[in-house]
Amino acid sequence: MAATKNLPLTRHAPRVLELGSRVSASYAAKLLGDDGADVIKVEEPEGDATRRRGPFPNDQANAEKSGLFLALNVNKRGACLDLRSAAGRQDLERLVAWSDILVHNYSRLRADALGLNPNVLQEKHPDLVVLSITPFGIAGPYRDYHATELIVANAGGWAGPCPATHPEIDLPPLKIFGHHCAMMTATAGAMAALAALPESRRSGIGEHIDLSEQAYVAGVLEAAIPAYAYRDLVLKRTHRRSLIPWKMFQTKDGSIFLMCAEPDQWERLVDLMGRPDWAQLEVFADLEGRAENQDMVHQFVQEFVGQWNAIDFYHAAQERRICVAPVQQYADFAANKHLRAREFFATVDQPNTGPVEHLASPIVTTAGRPPIRRPAPRLGEHNSLVDAFEARPVPQQNRKPGPPLQGVRVLDLTWVWAGTFGTMNLAHLGAEVIRLESVERADMYRRLGPRPNNAPPDLDCSGMFNQWNQGKKSVAVDLRNPSGIDIAKDFVRASDVVMQNFGTGVMERLGLGYDVLRQVNPRIILASISGYGQSGPHRNYIGYGPSISPLDGISAVTGYVGGQPEEVGVSMPDPNAGITAALAVVSALARRDQTGSGDHLDISLLESSAVLGVEAWMQYAFNGSQPERSGNRVPDGTPGCRPTAASPVS
Repeated sequence: MAATKNLPLTRHAPRVLELGSRVSASYAAKLLGDDGADVIKVEEPEGDATRRRGPFPNDQANAEKSGLFLALNVNKRGACLDLRSAAGRQDLERLVAWSDILVHNYSRLRADALGLNPNVLQEKHPDLVVLSITPFGIAGPYRDYHATELIVANAGGWAGPCPATHPEIDLPPLKIFGHHCAMMTATAGAMAALAALPESRRSGIGEHIDLSEQAYVAGVLEAAIPAYAYRDLVLKRTHRRSLIPWKMFQTKDGSIFLMCAEPDQWERLVDLMGRPDWAQLEVFADLEGRAENQDMVHQFVQEFVGQWNAIDFYHAAQERRICVAPVQQYADFAANKHLRAREFFATVDQPNTGPVEHLASPIVTTAGRPPIRRPAPRLGEHNSLVDAFEARPVPQQNRKPGPPLQGVRVLDLTWVWAGTFGTMNLAHLGAEVIRLESVERADMYRRLGPRPNNAPPDLDCSGMFNQWNQGKKSVAVDLRNPSGIDIAKDFVRASDVVMQNFGTGVMERLGLGYDVLRQVNPRIILASISGYGQSGPHRNYIGYGPSISPLDGISAVTGYVGGQPEEVGVSMPDPNAGITAALAVVSALARRDQTGSGDHLDISLLESSAVLGVEAWMQYAFNGSQPERSGNRVPDGTPGCRPTAASPVS
């Protein structure tokens, strides 16, 4: 899909100024640019550090051909300013006055030295929305600490449980390949900045978003937070699982990932295996028995899976609604018919490299994916335009600002984590979120716990459910009953947004598909989250979060030196999809303010996580190869994750 036309920006497109270097600010500004913002990226004379990171075509270093830089900086114009000089500072001030949103990842001290202190900006540009992304935030005792992606992964707690279920206690915590911490945080930052902009325009009072990468990563650790808060348990990568089977198995020609999250999925797997005698034994009859005897279960399943080719077993299992995914190399990912059918790849004609396939936006609206309007800028390419930039009109401060999404009502039809995480973030921004829950089948997180020690079973005591449903209301409804559907439609009439992550097609079977909802409320925005998306040949396949990293190529490049592909330790594709959906909702609300029309947003776990593997993808796109698994080693830093006397590796 060619997507390099310089399409006109919308009339009221936000003006975004990006400052800093490396990944977090670049990706946050790219997401805003994908959404239609007019983005100016300012680099200092040495250029963004990602220009030197690569990967490069034919492995020949060239600052204008770095795959990571090119991928993170499409849909932007670029200027190069010497901020040590008076002229550079003057140009910077002109650009700040021009912008609606300032995105930067300068340290607190560097920002202060450049006149970007929050108090200074508030005084000089009172309506400006500022997004500051730093490793530890600009407040607190660690605010001036330096950190790389490896340090954030450990400080935020993600590396600790990664890779999952490893008995080798001498192996160190493992960082996921690439820049996931920075990019996940950047997605949340772009969402918050875009949400804050309308209120700053209405009130004349801006916002300063102090976003800590450590805090964001710590906030998406799935069961780790409630397990510690409710049971004083620290989840470790050596712990065994309680849902079995769940692991990577070896087929005749590759690895596949398999998990059975619900009892009915186990029964379908047993059927696929021909109902062998061992599976009928009482010790394997329930979840507890399979967990207690998981080594035996996995041995028997391995014997069966080992008779198959990976792709044949994948499709055979998925046809029976069993969550299976092949561990894909990037060559497999590039050839994926489902992603091709969904136009997830966009060809960009970059002046210094020629045409190269990029990963497209993970957000699909009724109008399609946001286009790539322009390739990444050359260093200083648009310097000649800086003098012509005029300051935006500063609105009069007319009232005290409220929460960004104040007055927005969200009908929450989500389940477990991905959609639930998305609606929780909307609630944090001030939206009224009303969960519509089944009276017959409680959310899996309500059933799983953890619960406080000695607490009796209770659907209201689950730490997992309580953690991811903060700030919401709940109404119990039987959606199998026509009167329950009528109740749901009544809520739709009075809502702005519906978010759901049922299996593909479930909403339509309930009589609540988008065509029905927009008849009930033409302004409704429906955000649908699923494993594979609402279209494409595999749209009905099961895609739980843990199965996505094997499928999107991340597991294949994550692992110890000389080791095997690894799971990523946390079901991170779920919150990735949830925060991407929240970003898409905020964008759709802004469009609705202009057009009066709602939208159907299609977000998949697969695509919203695949985009975070951009560095590995660009190596494949340039050279037809992919990075070797390198543990915690990084190409531009000293490797290290070592035990100490006070904190042994555990």
